[in-house]
Amino acid sequence: MKPQVLLLLILPALVGCDQTPTGRHQLTLVPDYIMTDIGRQTFAQMRQSQRVVTEPAINERVRCVAREIIKAAARLYPEAKMPKTWDVAVFQNPTPNAFALPGGHIGVHTGMLRLADNPAQLAAVIGHEVGHLLANHGNERLTQQLGIKAVLLLVGLLGDIDNQQILQAIGVGARLGITLPFSRAHEEEADLMGLQMMAAAGFPPSQSVALWRNMARSGGAQPLEFLSTHPAHDTRIQNLQSHMAPALDRFQHAQPPACPP
Repeated sequence: MKPQVLLLLILPALVGCDQTPTGRHQLTLVPDYIMTDIGRQTFAQMRQSQRVVTEPAINERVRCVAREIIKAAARLYPEAKMPKTWDVAVFQNPTPNAFALPGGHIGVHTGMLRLADNPAQLAAVIGHEVGHLLANHGNERLTQQLGIKAVLLLVGLLGDIDNQQILQAIGVGARLGITLPFSRAHEEEADLMGLQMMAAAGFPPSQSVALWRNMARSGGAQPLEFLSTHPAHDTRIQNLQSHMAPALDRFQHAQPPACPP
């Protein structure tokens, strides 16, 4: 059988012409079990290659915020594919980053904990990363980067994740621990999902704006927006402010969380 014919026969079973939780159409071709395996292996490598913070107070703060965000996400986006279990770790790393990997793995750098002034700002960060995960951005970007035929070849053949394209697609550098930007559309979608999650979890949504102002002060000069996959700080803040009213309304009806400062 010709490869082109085989491709046409297999493709309908794999194509995921889906919608994200916000209603945006996306194409995701990588089976869920492969994405989950990529996330599991990547997180395991990170745990082996980087120092994991064990201080109880730090871990409880991060895990409490993550628990509240995850519970809010389940209420807000019941149709999204939600991992059954979540693994949360804090890594000793001075860069202000965080990430969420397929399969329910959340990592936060100590550099981000120094930048986020309070649990609400940490909730904005974790909500943003959970937004990437629930919107299946890693799968979408991997599909875009590898192309349909290459993605089909991954099915059943993926034995090692030491592939730079795969790692970049899920937002992780090939050397691990380096988080990479998603596209501007993905970043904006994750921002708005995170805003709603933190509000539903009882964290003041206005603190998302405060967080990005902190990021702007700490980051120095940014590339021009059209040269960067990340939105400029000012654009990101304006987008958050333009969607703040419904988030504030949601916050008014939420139960305040009891996470340690």
